[in-house]
Amino acid sequence: MNRGTVDPMTTMQPRSEIHDVIVVGSGAGGATVAHVLTDLGVRVTLLEAGPMLDPYSEFKEHNWPYDFDHRGAGKGASQYFGNNDSKPFGFFTTTSGGWQLEGEPYTVADDTDDFWWFRSRIVGGRTNHYGRMSFRFADYDFKPRERDGLGWNWPISYDDIAPYYDKAEEFIGIVGSQEGIRSAPDGVFHEPPPPKAHELLIQRASHKMGIPCIPNRRAVITRPINGRPACHYCGQCGRGCRAGSNYSASQTQIFPALDTGRLNLIDMAMARAITTDTNGRVNGVVYIDKRSGEERQLRCRILVLAASACESARLLLNSKSNVHPEGVANSSGCVGRYLMDTVGYDIGGVVPALEGLPRYNSDGAGGAHLYMPWWGLDREGELGFPRGYHIELGGGYQMPGIGMFTGVAQEAGYGMAIKDRARREYGTRISFAGRGEMIPNASSYCEIDPTVVDRYGIPVLRFHFKWSDHEIRQAEHMRATFTELIESMGGTPQLPGARDASGISIGGSIIHEVGAVRMGDDPRTSVLNGYCQSHDMDNLFVCDAGSFVSNPDKNPTLTINALAWRASEYLANEMRRGTL
Repeated sequence: MNRGTVDPMTTMQPRSEIHDVIVVGSGAGGATVAHVLTDLGVRVTLLEAGPMLDPYSEFKEHNWPYDFDHRGAGKGASQYFGNNDSKPFGFFTTTSGGWQLEGEPYTVADDTDDFWWFRSRIVGGRTNHYGRMSFRFADYDFKPRERDGLGWNWPISYDDIAPYYDKAEEFIGIVGSQEGIRSAPDGVFHEPPPPKAHELLIQRASHKMGIPCIPNRRAVITRPINGRPACHYCGQCGRGCRAGSNYSASQTQIFPALDTGRLNLIDMAMARAITTDTNGRVNGVVYIDKRSGEERQLRCRILVLAASACESARLLLNSKSNVHPEGVANSSGCVGRYLMDTVGYDIGGVVPALEGLPRYNSDGAGGAHLYMPWWGLDREGELGFPRGYHIELGGGYQMPGIGMFTGVAQEAGYGMAIKDRARREYGTRISFAGRGEMIPNASSYCEIDPTVVDRYGIPVLRFHFKWSDHEIRQAEHMRATFTELIESMGGTPQLPGARDASGISIGGSIIHEVGAVRMGDDPRTSVLNGYCQSHDMDNLFVCDAGSFVSNPDKNPTLTINALAWRASEYLANEMRRGTL
């Protein structure tokens, strides 16, 4: 499963061959489809725009700053810090993508808020480096319009998807605890790691304010499963895990699917357009071989898009023809519409009560061991904004990295003064990150730019994005809550440098973009049915976050896994019945 050097599988099938199922994209959705279908005996061909992943050369979880030539200086330091477009999360991350990709631009309309679009170009996609927060949507999240009259209801309920949450959690491995909190449904959990010292202080403060603070739910295993060893607590999940102890779609799902002999993976394949027959049904996909620059075409019985919400919308919109003048699967005109991202607001602070504690290794399972689920479900009518948010925690005694003492250096001068202050304040800074629900609005969408193409000649996306007053007021509530938490611990809040007075995150910067290919009961107002299947043509599925009707305050990856699992079982059953 955790392979060493893996040769890219780029051998093309003859154009005349009709593939059973073609999947575009190898992230959480595409990898789940490949895993479930191959396990059920279906042959799958998967296209990935990036290269094959080799964990043993790509992942850097056991390399420290002093192991590298730059040693914290010059260009290497800027890469580590994330001030370089090629490595937005720093020098040691594994991603082969970012918000800006050479030769693959996107545009943002002049009359709109800014929007950042993150693309990952490597087998496994964003799952190689994401935060691994793994939260179930709650029962009420699937019926949001019934709560406050805003947005739309999903065509499925929590009961429909709950069995697939079970399957995904059991296979992937999620840590957590049984809490009985409606906003944070319990699941199939591994034993969570214990809280860190600063988290216990935060937990005490949060309980005084009536805010629950419970073990985090993250895609990290604390006992061996499926040939993967338990986490060894090196704390470097963002750099990848050669052991496969956290969830990366490449190691957890794609490599085992390849081992079945029923998965053909074609890497460095940039999908350009979907082809259809004279009856308007999907019959294949056209892609650019990024190594040779050649355009190639594959034929298929069934096509599954899982390229990410916006990339899948782009592919559908770029597939115009006489039969589909507005793009494939777009009779509703909803492809690209109602784009959403997570509402973000962050505050940090220095807490003197943490000074002088015994030093210990707080790396743990990577990231925080506790988090705060939404606590205001019964008070939403009096809060001044709809829906809610959860809170993620930061702090501890991680190994000092580049930039850790930048603030101290700017204030303390040099020599013993700066050393003494650095020692004193090491481990005293904590942070809070709010992650909240955006209400879908007609002003947030993506469309094809009429004049700009990428290096492959494919028209690019143009984004329109707008936070509403709902989200602005939610961010203001986050600021007030985090300030109160820090001050209740005797700390001093350090407000972030905000782009505007609201302090709200830039659209797309949380990398939780969803919608744009939404599901629904009515083909006139939605693109997909409850099985992620196109209303317009039954042999087309979209199994990424594009299918989302709303964007609850829970990170989307686990729900992508569950929806893709459900759609895959449905697809396989329909194939057996002969209806697909």
